Amino acid sequence: MNIISGIDITAGALSAQRMRLDIVAQNIANAETTRTETGGPYQRQVVSFETELVKQAGGQSLQTVKVSGIAADKTPGQQVYNPQHPDAGPDGMVQMPNVNLAYEMVDLITASRAYEANLSVAKNAKNLAMKTLEIGK
Repeated sequence: MNIISGIDITAGALSAQRMRLDIVAQNIANAETTRTETGGPYQRQVVSFETELVKQAGGQSLQTVKVSGIAADKTPGQQVYNPQHPDAGPDGMVQMPNVNLAYEMVDLITASRAYEANLSVAKNAKNLAMKTLEIGK
């Protein structure tokens, strides 16, 4: 495997984790949104990953990760009694989003750590390439 292929693989993983971070941030921002454009409370979004073949050379197949889709989590949110809320039903209950901030924070930390790890791989590959070029001088 050459160094450029390693950076390509890491770039795909960085892009996927960045998307995951964006979706987690969106979930956190909408944790209290009880009315969306489509009606009803905000539905938590979940990112799905899959492997992608970058290239096949010399009997080796190089794969990276990519976002295969973003889907709404269909689990229902809590119902809270708040008759003063503008979205309260006739019984005073408000359907809240299905966003659990504790879960979102765990997702945020794991995505951040994965992003940092992939960034470290890219930096190390760059440093290795620079050292290799220095040897050739």
